[in-house]
Amino acid sequence: MSGKFFVYIFSTIIVIWSMDAVNINKIFKKNKIIQARVFYFLLGISLIYLVANFFMDLFLSVKSF
Repeated sequence: MSGKFFVYIFSTIIVIWSMDAVNINKIFKKNKIIQARVFYFLLGISLIYLVANFFMDLFLSVKSF
């Protein structure tokens, strides 16, 4: 398996763990449960992508030195 797979798994664990600390109930309107879940899911996917790419770029730049 490639190293990118493990970076994405690590990023997923970190993002889920960190998003668990946020209380998002106060942000959304009442009775908008589905929209809140979709937003939370898309936010998580976006953060996983950004964190994984950050670590990949960091590892590649350190490796090139």
